[in-house]
Amino acid sequence: MAGKCKFGSPSREEEFNFCKVGVQGMVRQLRVWIAQILAAMMFYTCLPIPSGWTLEFRGIARVAPLIGVVIGGLVGLLDWGLAYVGMPLLTRSAIAVAVWIALTGGLHLDGAMDTADGLAVTDPQRRLQAMSDSVTGAFGAIAAIVILLLKTVALSEIDRDRIWVLMAVAGWGRWGQLVAIVLYPYLKPTGKGAFHKESIRSLWEVLPSFLLLFGLSGTLYEQPIRAIALLVGGGAIGLLVGAWLDRKLGGQTGDTYGAIVEWTEALLLCLLTVF
Repeated sequence: MAGKCKFGSPSREEEFNFCKVGVQGMVRQLRVWIAQILAAMMFYTCLPIPSGWTLEFRGIARVAPLIGVVIGGLVGLLDWGLAYVGMPLLTRSAIAVAVWIALTGGLHLDGAMDTADGLAVTDPQRRLQAMSDSVTGAFGAIAAIVILLLKTVALSEIDRDRIWVLMAVAGWGRWGQLVAIVLYPYLKPTGKGAFHKESIRSLWEVLPSFLLLFGLSGTLYEQPIRAIALLVGGGAIGLLVGAWLDRKLGGQTGDTYGAIVEWTEALLLCLLTVF
């Protein structure tokens, strides 16, 4: 029996050491996740992150949809406060969209503008060069105006569950970006979005954020049609925008990642006005 205990099954000390190693591994993984979320917060938003905190930028696009949910929640809380003091719907919708842009520092809107300037060039060989130009062209300015108008007007037509809608819409926009990172080639090996492509290669990495957004959409169970529209519409629009840009350019860049976020958000808000 003693031999069986020693060689056939672990002793109590071995079990303790095994559990200790397992707990230490979970703690290390938790620290990596926290460092990654904080890095994503710093990269995708203008929210202050203490410089002394440990940050892990590799793979931050995995948690971009979560950051979108946080951004939407902050905008939604502001919108709720403005509604509480009696501000009209259209005015607070305009303020919400302005703060929405401010929280990201215009990161994604700038990408949408540069993408529009590139797509306006008739010669496909010169499109990437036009997108790299720091000077905003006429088509970029038009794209920004259209996006802001669509978001403001569409949001002003949604008068219920606005905080949940904002959280889901911002999350789906970044989910579409994550799918594009996985599916399509990156056209600029030294571009500002190249490190996303290098660290995210499998569609399985899209699943956790999809489940997060699935659950968030389910919070609108009292309005099942709107919940279904958020779930199906958010996923479909995010996929289609990325696929359309890939067809036009033959791949993706950091600018098109931003364009996917902005156009998915704007079009999804427009879709929700129907329901």
